[in-house]
Amino acid sequence: MNAATLLEQTITIARAAGDVVLSFYAAPPRVEIKADGSPVTEADRQAEALITRELARIAPGIPVVGEEAIGTGRPASIGNRFWLVDPLDGTKEFIDRRDQFTVNIALIKNGRPVLGVIVAPALGATYAGAEGLGATVQDASGRRSIACRLPPRAGLTVVSSRSHGDPEALTALLCGRRVAGTTTLGSSLKFCLVAAGAADLYPRLGRTMEWDTAAGDAILRAAGGSVRSLDGTDIAYGKAAFANPPFLAAGLPL
Repeated sequence: MNAATLLEQTITIARAAGDVVLSFYAAPPRVEIKADGSPVTEADRQAEALITRELARIAPGIPVVGEEAIGTGRPASIGNRFWLVDPLDGTKEFIDRRDQFTVNIALIKNGRPVLGVIVAPALGATYAGAEGLGATVQDASGRRSIACRLPPRAGLTVVSSRSHGDPEALTALLCGRRVAGTTTLGSSLKFCLVAAGAADLYPRLGRTMEWDTAAGDAILRAAGGSVRSLDGTDIAYGKAAFANPPFLAAGLPL
Protein backbone atom coordinates (compact mmCIF):
# COMPACT_ATOMS: atom_id res chain seq x y z
CA MET A 1 0.00 0.00 0.00
CA ASN A 2 1.41 3.41 -0.93
CA ALA A 3 1.71 6.21 1.61
CA ALA A 4 -1.15 8.30 0.22
CA THR A 5 -3.60 5.39 0.43
CA LEU A 6 -2.40 4.45 3.90
CA LEU A 7 -2.86 8.05 5.04
CA GLU A 8 -6.43 8.20 3.72
CA GLN A 9 -7.32 4.92 5.40
CA THR A 10 -5.81 6.13 8.67
CA ILE A 11 -7.90 9.32 8.42
CA THR A 12 -11.03 7.19 8.03
CA ILE A 13 -10.13 5.15 11.12
CA ALA A 14 -9.36 8.23 13.23
CA ARG A 15 -12.68 9.82 12.27
CA ALA A 16 -14.56 6.65 13.17
CA ALA A 17 -12.83 6.68 16.56
CA GLY A 18 -13.80 10.33 16.91
CA ASP A 19 -17.42 9.35 16.40
CA VAL A 20 -17.06 6.80 19.20
CA VAL A 21 -15.65 9.49 21.50
CA LEU A 22 -18.47 11.89 20.64
CA SER A 23 -21.05 9.23 21.48
CA PHE A 24 -19.90 9.56 25.12
CA TYR A 25 -19.67 13.34 25.13
CA ALA A 26 -23.29 14.31 25.73
CA ALA A 27 -23.47 12.92 29.28
CA PRO A 28 -20.92 13.28 32.09
CA PRO A 29 -18.51 10.34 31.73
CA ARG A 30 -17.56 7.88 34.45
CA VAL A 31 -13.94 8.69 35.25
CA GLU A 32 -11.33 6.29 36.60
CA ILE A 33 -7.78 7.15 37.64
CA LYS A 34 -4.95 5.07 36.23
CA ALA A 35 -1.80 4.04 38.08
CA ASP A 36 0.08 7.04 36.69
CA GLY A 37 -2.56 9.43 38.08
CA SER A 38 -4.13 10.31 34.74
CA PRO A 39 -7.86 9.94 34.06
CA VAL A 40 -9.45 7.39 31.74
CA THR A 41 -13.02 6.88 30.52
CA GLU A 42 -14.92 4.29 28.54
CA ALA A 43 -14.56 6.60 25.53
CA ASP A 44 -10.77 6.13 25.67
CA ARG A 45 -11.10 2.36 25.81
CA GLN A 46 -13.68 1.91 23.09
CA ALA A 47 -11.94 4.31 20.71
CA GLU A 48 -8.64 2.47 21.18
CA ALA A 49 -10.31 -0.89 20.59
CA LEU A 50 -11.73 0.34 17.28
CA ILE A 51 -8.42 1.85 16.17
CA THR A 52 -6.41 -1.24 17.10
CA ARG A 53 -8.81 -3.53 15.25
CA GLU A 54 -8.91 -1.39 12.11
CA LEU A 55 -5.16 -0.77 11.93
CA ALA A 56 -4.61 -4.53 12.13
CA ARG A 57 -7.02 -4.91 9.22
CA ILE A 58 -5.40 -2.35 6.89
CA ALA A 59 -1.78 -3.01 7.90
CA PRO A 60 -1.48 -6.58 9.21
CA GLY A 61 1.85 -7.29 10.80
CA ILE A 62 2.54 -3.75 12.01
CA PRO A 63 2.30 -3.68 15.83
CA VAL A 64 0.00 -1.18 17.54
CA VAL A 65 1.11 0.55 20.74
CA GLY A 66 -1.93 2.14 22.39
CA GLU A 67 -1.94 4.28 25.51
CA GLU A 68 -4.69 2.33 27.23
CA ALA A 69 -3.21 -1.09 26.47
CA ILE A 70 0.11 0.04 27.93
CA GLY A 71 -1.74 1.49 30.92
CA THR A 72 -3.10 -1.96 31.77
CA GLY A 73 0.42 -3.33 31.92
CA ARG A 74 0.22 -5.14 28.59
CA PRO A 75 3.78 -5.34 27.19
CA ALA A 76 4.47 -3.55 23.91
CA SER A 77 6.04 -5.38 20.99
CA ILE A 78 7.56 -3.13 18.36
CA GLY A 79 9.80 -3.51 15.35
CA ASN A 80 11.19 -1.11 12.78
CA ARG A 81 7.61 -0.01 12.08
CA PHE A 82 4.81 0.38 14.60
CA TRP A 83 1.73 2.47 15.26
CA LEU A 84 1.40 4.83 18.21
CA VAL A 85 -2.16 5.55 19.30
CA ASP A 86 -3.68 8.00 21.75
CA PRO A 87 -7.40 7.33 21.40
CA LEU A 88 -8.43 10.39 23.43
CA ASP A 89 -5.74 13.00 23.88
CA GLY A 90 -6.91 15.70 26.25
CA THR A 91 -9.06 13.47 28.43
CA LYS A 92 -9.24 16.31 30.96
CA GLU A 93 -10.63 18.59 28.23
CA PHE A 94 -13.19 15.91 27.40
CA ILE A 95 -14.21 15.48 31.05
CA ASP A 96 -14.48 19.25 31.58
CA ARG A 97 -16.67 19.66 28.46
CA ARG A 98 -14.10 21.62 26.50
CA ASP A 99 -13.96 20.74 22.82
CA GLN A 100 -10.16 20.63 22.49
CA PHE A 101 -9.71 16.84 22.71
CA THR A 102 -8.35 14.75 19.86
CA VAL A 103 -7.80 11.28 18.45
CA ASN A 104 -4.13 10.70 17.53
CA ILE A 105 -2.68 8.01 15.28
CA ALA A 106 0.93 7.90 14.05
CA LEU A 107 3.11 5.47 12.13
CA ILE A 108 6.71 5.18 13.27
CA LYS A 109 9.48 3.92 11.01
CA ASN A 110 13.03 3.50 12.29
CA GLY A 111 12.32 5.83 15.19
CA ARG A 112 10.77 8.60 13.06
CA PRO A 113 7.10 9.58 12.85
CA VAL A 114 6.43 9.26 9.12
CA LEU A 115 2.63 9.58 9.08
CA GLY A 116 0.21 11.22 11.47
CA VAL A 117 -3.50 11.98 11.81
CA ILE A 118 -5.17 14.14 14.45
CA VAL A 119 -8.95 14.40 14.55
CA ALA A 120 -10.68 16.96 16.76
CA PRO A 121 -14.20 15.48 16.61
CA ALA A 122 -16.01 18.19 18.58
CA LEU A 123 -14.42 20.87 16.39
CA GLY A 124 -15.02 19.05 13.11
CA ALA A 125 -11.35 19.27 12.12
CA THR A 126 -8.91 16.68 10.76
CA TYR A 127 -5.16 17.33 10.49
CA ALA A 128 -2.98 14.89 8.58
CA GLY A 129 0.51 14.63 7.18
CA ALA A 130 3.13 12.20 5.94
CA GLU A 131 6.69 12.25 4.70
CA GLY A 132 6.73 13.34 1.07
CA LEU A 133 3.03 14.22 1.04
CA GLY A 134 2.91 17.47 3.02
CA ALA A 135 0.26 18.35 5.58
CA THR A 136 -3.44 19.21 5.34
CA VAL A 137 -6.40 20.27 7.42
CA GLN A 138 -10.03 19.45 6.65
CA ASP A 139 -12.86 21.35 8.33
CA ALA A 140 -16.14 23.05 7.40
CA SER A 141 -14.28 24.94 4.66
CA GLY A 142 -13.01 21.75 3.00
CA ARG A 143 -9.53 20.26 2.75
CA ARG A 144 -6.48 22.45 2.17
CA SER A 145 -2.73 22.27 2.50
CA ILE A 146 -1.03 23.78 5.54
CA ALA A 147 2.56 24.79 6.18
CA CYS A 148 4.61 26.44 8.89
CA ARG A 149 5.22 30.17 8.55
CA LEU A 150 8.27 32.36 8.92
CA PRO A 151 7.99 34.05 12.33
CA PRO A 152 6.61 37.59 11.98
CA ARG A 153 8.86 40.58 12.67
CA ALA A 154 6.60 41.47 15.58
CA GLY A 155 7.67 38.30 17.35
CA LEU A 156 6.69 34.70 18.02
CA THR A 157 3.26 33.39 18.85
CA VAL A 158 3.83 30.78 21.55
CA VAL A 159 1.30 28.11 22.41
CA SER A 160 1.45 26.15 25.64
CA SER A 161 -0.47 23.50 27.55
CA ARG A 162 -3.67 24.47 29.34
CA SER A 163 -3.37 21.68 31.92
CA HIS A 164 0.40 21.26 32.25
CA GLY A 165 1.83 24.76 31.98
CA ASP A 166 4.75 26.09 34.00
CA PRO A 167 4.74 29.88 33.48
CA GLU A 168 8.04 30.54 35.26
CA ALA A 169 9.93 27.84 33.35
CA LEU A 170 8.35 28.99 30.08
CA THR A 171 9.43 32.58 30.72
CA ALA A 172 13.00 31.44 31.43
CA LEU A 173 13.09 29.32 28.25
CA LEU A 174 11.88 32.20 26.08
CA CYS A 175 14.36 34.68 27.51
CA GLY A 176 15.87 36.68 24.65
CA ARG A 177 13.16 35.74 22.15
CA ARG A 178 10.74 38.38 20.95
CA VAL A 179 7.23 37.16 21.79
CA ALA A 180 4.19 38.85 20.26
CA GLY A 181 1.61 36.70 22.02
CA THR A 182 0.94 33.53 23.95
CA THR A 183 -2.05 31.22 24.09
CA THR A 184 -2.98 28.03 25.93
CA LEU A 185 -4.63 25.06 24.31
CA GLY A 186 -5.49 21.48 25.16
CA SER A 187 -4.30 18.22 23.60
CA SER A 188 -2.21 17.79 20.46
CA LEU A 189 -3.91 20.76 18.79
CA LYS A 190 -0.87 22.79 19.85
CA PHE A 191 1.20 20.98 17.20
CA CYS A 192 -1.53 21.67 14.66
CA LEU A 193 -1.48 25.41 15.27
CA VAL A 194 2.25 25.51 14.57
CA ALA A 195 1.87 23.27 11.50
CA ALA A 196 -0.90 25.50 10.14
CA GLY A 197 1.10 28.71 10.57
CA ALA A 198 -1.14 30.06 13.32
CA ALA A 199 1.64 29.83 15.93
CA ASP A 200 5.42 29.56 15.85
CA LEU A 201 6.55 27.65 18.92
CA TYR A 202 5.20 25.04 21.32
CA PRO A 203 7.62 24.43 24.20
CA ARG A 204 6.89 21.48 26.45
CA LEU A 205 8.91 21.15 29.62
CA GLY A 206 6.65 18.74 31.49
CA ARG A 207 6.01 15.04 31.15
CA THR A 208 4.74 13.60 27.88
CA MET A 209 4.60 10.13 26.39
CA GLU A 210 5.29 9.16 22.80
CA TRP A 211 1.62 8.60 21.97
CA ASP A 212 0.95 12.19 23.09
CA THR A 213 3.32 13.65 20.52
CA ALA A 214 3.89 11.26 17.60
CA ALA A 215 0.94 12.25 15.39
CA GLY A 216 1.52 15.97 15.95
CA ASP A 217 5.23 15.50 15.33
CA ALA A 218 4.56 13.75 12.00
CA ILE A 219 2.16 16.48 10.87
CA LEU A 220 4.48 19.27 11.95
CA ARG A 221 7.46 17.71 10.17
CA ALA A 222 5.34 17.29 7.03
CA ALA A 223 4.44 21.00 7.27
CA GLY A 224 8.10 22.02 7.43
CA GLY A 225 8.60 22.20 11.19
CA SER A 226 10.46 20.16 13.78
CA VAL A 227 10.16 18.64 17.24
CA ARG A 228 13.48 18.62 19.06
CA SER A 229 14.73 18.04 22.56
CA LEU A 230 16.40 20.96 24.32
CA ASP A 231 19.82 19.78 23.08
CA GLY A 232 18.65 20.23 19.47
CA THR A 233 18.21 16.58 18.47
CA ASP A 234 15.01 15.27 16.88
CA ILE A 235 12.68 13.41 19.22
CA ALA A 236 13.03 9.68 18.58
CA TYR A 237 10.28 7.08 19.05
CA GLY A 238 10.38 3.57 20.44
CA LYS A 239 12.34 4.65 23.53
CA ALA A 240 12.37 2.67 26.76
CA ALA A 241 9.06 3.25 28.59
CA PHE A 242 7.93 5.48 25.68
CA ALA A 243 8.75 8.64 27.69
CA ASN A 244 9.75 11.91 26.00
CA PRO A 245 12.28 14.48 27.17
CA PRO A 246 11.34 18.18 27.28
CA PHE A 247 11.07 19.52 23.74
CA LEU A 248 10.45 22.47 21.45
CA ALA A 249 7.96 22.03 18.60
CA ALA A 250 8.76 24.80 16.15
CA GLY A 251 7.81 26.09 12.75
CA LEU A 252 10.28 27.65 10.32
CA PRO A 253 13.42 29.11 11.93
CA LEU A 254 14.16 32.82 12.04
